[in-house]
Amino acid sequence: MTTLTNAEIAAITSGTCDDPFARLGLHQVAGKWVLRAHIPGADRIDVLDAGTGRKIMVLSQIADGLFEGVAARRKNRFAYLLRITREGHTWDTEDPYAFGPVMGDLDEYLIGEGSHHQLWRVLGAHVMTHEGVAGVHFAVWAPNAARVSVVGGFNTWDGRRHVMRKRGTTGVWEIFVPRIGEGEHYKYELLGPDGSLLPQKADPFGFGSEHPPAQASIVRRLDGFDWADADWQAQRGRAIAVDAPVSIYEVHLGSWRRVPEDGNRPLSYLELARDLVGYVKDLGFTHIELMPISEFPFDGSWGYQPVGLFAPTIRHGPLQEFRALVEACHAAGIGLILDWVPGHFPEDAHGLGQFDGTALYEHADRREGFHPDWNTLVFNYGRREVANYLTANALYWLEEHHVDGLRVDAVASMLYRDYSRKDGEWIPNQHGGRENLEAIAFLQSTNSTVYDEVDGVVMIAEESTAFPGVSGMVDQGGLGFGYKWNMGWMNDTLRYMSEDPINRKYHHDKMTFGLHYAFSENFVLPISHDEVVHGKGSLLDKMPGNGADKFANLRAYLGFMWGHPGKKLLFMGCEFAQGREWNHNSSLDWHLLDNDLHRGVQTLVRDLNATYKAIPALHELDTKARGFDWVEGGANEESLFIWLRLGKEGSKPALVISNMTPVTRHGRRVGVPAPGFWAERLNTDAAQYGGSGSGNLGGVQSEAVAASGRPHSIVVTVPPLSTLIFTLD
Repeated sequence: MTTLTNAEIAAITSGTCDDPFARLGLHQVAGKWVLRAHIPGADRIDVLDAGTGRKIMVLSQIADGLFEGVAARRKNRFAYLLRITREGHTWDTEDPYAFGPVMGDLDEYLIGEGSHHQLWRVLGAHVMTHEGVAGVHFAVWAPNAARVSVVGGFNTWDGRRHVMRKRGTTGVWEIFVPRIGEGEHYKYELLGPDGSLLPQKADPFGFGSEHPPAQASIVRRLDGFDWADADWQAQRGRAIAVDAPVSIYEVHLGSWRRVPEDGNRPLSYLELARDLVGYVKDLGFTHIELMPISEFPFDGSWGYQPVGLFAPTIRHGPLQEFRALVEACHAAGIGLILDWVPGHFPEDAHGLGQFDGTALYEHADRREGFHPDWNTLVFNYGRREVANYLTANALYWLEEHHVDGLRVDAVASMLYRDYSRKDGEWIPNQHGGRENLEAIAFLQSTNSTVYDEVDGVVMIAEESTAFPGVSGMVDQGGLGFGYKWNMGWMNDTLRYMSEDPINRKYHHDKMTFGLHYAFSENFVLPISHDEVVHGKGSLLDKMPGNGADKFANLRAYLGFMWGHPGKKLLFMGCEFAQGREWNHNSSLDWHLLDNDLHRGVQTLVRDLNATYKAIPALHELDTKARGFDWVEGGANEESLFIWLRLGKEGSKPALVISNMTPVTRHGRRVGVPAPGFWAERLNTDAAQYGGSGSGNLGGVQSEAVAASGRPHSIVVTVPPLSTLIFTLD
């Protein structure tokens, strides 16, 4: 006769028991070893000695699926197997309720403190051998749930079968499920605080996911990949340093190139490792930046509404194939940066929203916890467990997948409580201000942690306001990023370039204003995906004129950009003057490279990258005011921009001249800082780029004639709609 009460039996069989480990498995009751197992649908359960395989006893069914028996002859705890018979089928397995906890006391302490920087190694699904048995350990944070179960194909998605153990006050639930492994599909089934059944949830720490629109997590191993990029990792910090020639190619993996003969599918990670990496290396970019690849449910979000922050999207292949792409980048000497989205997450039922029946990851008050622009939820950065989750996620990509940096999306939306909100739709901070103090502290802490724990990586902010110190040191009040996107420069210069050249003299300041603040932060000059979508047209389409004039404007602008202080970022397709605006559902128009003008722009970008690397003055003092000197910044009537780029001691100066009119400037005298032969290193109007071919026949000799406040000068031909780069030889 069972010692369980009717209430306990009802709780076990209905799957509402909050502490199944106290009742199921092997327990000593009144001096005897009592074994209970809950296997809904089982017809018979025999208990075998795990060592000898001999039958110990047959359990009696005391309720639907609940079996119990007494091992009368056993005086000590013993290892056992369950032999389960159902509808004529029999199989042996270990009892999940026979195993002790996997999580240690230190893990519990760090989780409770919100300082577990390797949280992904504890939570989530991990293939392991526990107490001598192979299986998978599942652990999830859900402090307010009345019950949590792991469900999957291994238990017919039955939430009564594997109810988890709650660990102390941390709010973590865990269970070890024997005899399953990599590739298992699973979710978590939770009862809310009031006992109501919640929508099944994907694992917040899941390392793999089903193909959307399916939503289950998939067990993936993190071990077993033989990394061979130690040499790259040892020196990668030099490639992203403030004095290095950093040139970034931004990519949306789903639309860079497709396979029309195979249903127009996107390329796999392995195909990208071959084709994308080879292409980027050929063009001379130093880094690839991928738009978000953390698993996301809706293609149209481009990855900016992630649900699986720890899972590389399955759209291009499994986790280990993503790692092959990372390693291919490194083998080619290319760094890989990921877009990272800690600013918001969607309300999809299987995601983080109302995870345990409460506002766990988000704010309960929609004035703090909802983004009206994107119809998404906002993380509660002031909750230590949430901040820990996000910081650990950043470290996960950098440590586990050897990624070289993270570009943090929509930082401005995190910094301000009133971001895109009307009066009455936001709550001031504790001082009555609009700054989100918790988000600021989170960003500072995450940046500090990343730079302290991972060598040679970079954190980049997409921040569109004048918030001070984005790339400033944390100990001096800054946010601690390595770089900040210069959105002001991008907006101003594109607005200028859209003007008819005859009117540009009235907008000269749009091209020069950026130099007033160019050295207040460590800047990246971004021509990103946001500028070529949603009706904005392509980069080529922004240029005035028709036909060849559009291309000449674009070439001059790219030359201006590469000669300007700041690291470079160019969205895919812009490097060959894609004609239509970007569409995430289709490939870039690679056939355009059959056209001389498009191919000429691509050749120019290749040569710009090579010139940028070859001339130290163009990058060594990128972030220092002493690395830039206007020669003529006020030649608005001619729409000429003439400046010097200066490098470290011993580096030769570079002279950049941009002519933003279709008028050739013959015999134009330009002041130079030193006498000698000024070699023409690049001319965007060269014939190989699709230009007219006019220029200076390799360079010009200076004269002892004062100009532009300098004792020496050169007389040059400045082609129409062009940028020239000279160096002193």
